[in-house]
Amino acid sequence: MNVSYEWLRAFVPFDLSAAELRDLLTAHTATVEELVALREDLAPIVVARVVEEAAHPDSDHLHVTKVDAGTGTLLDVVCGAANVTAGKLYPFALTGTVLPGGLKIQKRKIRGAVSDGMLCSARELALGQEHEGIMELVDIDVPPGTPLLRALPLGDMRLVVDVLANRPDLLSHLGVAREVAAITKRPFALPAIDSLAAAAVPSPVANQSGGRAASIDVRIDEPGLVNRFMGVVIRGVTVGPSPEWLVNRLAAVGSRSINNVVDASNYILHELGQPTHAFDLAKLGGSSVVVRRAKAGEKITTLDGTERALNAEMIVIADATRPQAVAGVMGGQDSEVTASTADIFLEVANFNPARIRGARRALGMSSDATYRFERGVDLEIAPRALERLAQLIVLIAGGRIDGAPVDLAYERPTPPAIALRASRVAKLLGQSVSVDDIAALLGSVGFDVDRTTGDLLVTVPTWRGDVTTEVNLIEEIARLRGYDSFPIELRPFRPGAVGDDPQWITSKRVREALVGAGLLEARAMPFVSGGEGFVRLTNPMSENEAFLRKEVLDTLARRAEYNLARMEGNVRLFEIGSVFSPRAGALPHEQLRVAALVMGRRQPAHFTDPKTPEFESWVRYGSWDAKALAELIAGAAYPAQSIALRDSDQPNVLWDVRVDDVVIGTVTRVALDAPVWAAPAFGVELSLGDLDSSPVAPQGRAAHRPFARGVTAVSRYQTLPSTPASEFDLALLVPDAVRGEQVESLIRRVSGKLLERVELFDQYTGRGVEAGHRSLAWRLTFRHPERTLRDRELDARRGDILRALDDELNVRQRTN
Repeated sequence: MNVSYEWLRAFVPFDLSAAELRDLLTAHTATVEELVALREDLAPIVVARVVEEAAHPDSDHLHVTKVDAGTGTLLDVVCGAANVTAGKLYPFALTGTVLPGGLKIQKRKIRGAVSDGMLCSARELALGQEHEGIMELVDIDVPPGTPLLRALPLGDMRLVVDVLANRPDLLSHLGVAREVAAITKRPFALPAIDSLAAAAVPSPVANQSGGRAASIDVRIDEPGLVNRFMGVVIRGVTVGPSPEWLVNRLAAVGSRSINNVVDASNYILHELGQPTHAFDLAKLGGSSVVVRRAKAGEKITTLDGTERALNAEMIVIADATRPQAVAGVMGGQDSEVTASTADIFLEVANFNPARIRGARRALGMSSDATYRFERGVDLEIAPRALERLAQLIVLIAGGRIDGAPVDLAYERPTPPAIALRASRVAKLLGQSVSVDDIAALLGSVGFDVDRTTGDLLVTVPTWRGDVTTEVNLIEEIARLRGYDSFPIELRPFRPGAVGDDPQWITSKRVREALVGAGLLEARAMPFVSGGEGFVRLTNPMSENEAFLRKEVLDTLARRAEYNLARMEGNVRLFEIGSVFSPRAGALPHEQLRVAALVMGRRQPAHFTDPKTPEFESWVRYGSWDAKALAELIAGAAYPAQSIALRDSDQPNVLWDVRVDDVVIGTVTRVALDAPVWAAPAFGVELSLGDLDSSPVAPQGRAAHRPFARGVTAVSRYQTLPSTPASEFDLALLVPDAVRGEQVESLIRRVSGKLLERVELFDQYTGRGVEAGHRSLAWRLTFRHPERTLRDRELDARRGDILRALDDELNVRQRTN
């Protein structure tokens, strides 16, 4: 939604700058995504002082001046204006500046005198039509060289507001102004337009299905086609250019001027949020306006010049013979208001959002009207919009209002009344809010608060269809009061007794572990190019990604390729998200997974790193790093289960990740579309359970105990050790048939409670290692909580470990 700063000030007399207004709206109402200065073409123009002025020696109308433009040097400038005076300030364009009209200022000689820059008139700056003299800057006191936009409040500012679907009331200056008035505690009213009320509009004649507006018969073919339909006839208009103020208002919100009648309609759209339309009365056949369903095979050429085929689900506004507009979408070219139009029929209506959305999608078109109707337009704004539009047209285009407007199909809705408890407000917000404050806050944005009963009874205004429950009202109180006004300290209570979802707890634990390991989280959309065996979207955002993914690593691989295409080969990404598989006759099967992709260096390069190929090779991610990453993820996700990695028989899979001997994920080498310099990429993907049923193992395996939800890791407090640690290394010859985890498990079992850490730090095969074996080296750290361990105690433990390894696993100490 484009909002004009000056237009808002016409509603509410606030004294905030555009930046302050942006911050206020973002904090209380809706995010202002951008602040656009509409006269950026004046950015190069500066304020300059004429220091000296004299007549040109070879001309009777030119002046030779010396100008201080803040450059540190006086500039020679030739000026043809009669009002140039030494000592005064004027707008100045330095050499090289491009003026709003496209003229580029160049240094040149004029009748033998050098002119280095240009003193500007209002017309040359597109600030008015005056061009006989240069634009004198009065009542300002700024040093030469100050940008003109900083010295004078020229032009408007556009606020680009991100209006969410639940707040269609903010799709108008009226709605935004209501919010500004509430949070600034200022009054607000519709902007006054001189002589607007001179054209009186008679009271509408209400009926259900039909009526007359002057000589026009207006009817609705069947109930339910429209929520409200109003119309009025204006005769004797003169279609032509709009006044400058109206052109500027529309330009401020990004709308171009067409003619005074159409511009008035667009003005009401942006001011009140009510779409309207004007028909050329002479082009309506049969002196009738009918709201009906489109007939099979009917076509209409819309205002954009495109012929469109209609279907029976669409509503049209027709005359006696053919459709003249697609209701709520766009008018037809056959009844367009042009320079020859003399009499018009104004239509102001309210349509069902679902019907408008269906028509818009079927026709493949969108407009300002559909954008508002799809989200919901206030049913009560129609009379005000019709009256103000009719008066505005008469004011700027002439003519007279012919008879009373017609008002059809309108049934006044009963506004919902919601009970609001002050105790509940305090409970949810964590701080009590007085009844007086509650009433004042809600009343400031149009809610009616009845305080005669024990609880407050709040009547919701017609433009706030999103407020339906007590908690919605409490949210209104919080945002209007200001979220920053609430205390930030933790309180010893929570608003509800429902515990966090176990899967959310598991995801949080996994996320913290991966962030702690130096990985970055990706938040990507789950769409892929897909194909056979994938779930296809009915309405994809793009045909290039029209399917739901089956693996999270698919998404991370595309992110890695994006980085590689930009010469970034060090990638450490993870994502926790859903994957999908098709199910016949039902919604897709959805499963929550975590995936990580790593490649390149384990950590950012540092200037102290050795610059050798061996070092670069050592610090790069390898398959063992991916294996360790899988153990880290599995340990965080399933802290109470037995975790093991086993060689996999699946193609391109390095290891299967097992929890209590059930496969829950894999470690793979990821194939990428990568340049030759890229390091190999490794991926880990694990299941965190299904999202639409009790958790099961991936790939069709049966549900198993490790995936029971609600597993929670418990952290216990331990004092920091005060005694020194003792370490020794074990280099072992391990048969190829023995897994490293078997060796580590036996070491832990034999070492006892004093073992603090076991770290595998080296693997070697080659010279000095007998065939069928590999050399693995572990570092063992022991610590006694009360005293320093003696050497003989460590020797005894070393001996126990080596004997157990030899007896149980045929693992011997390496001696060479």
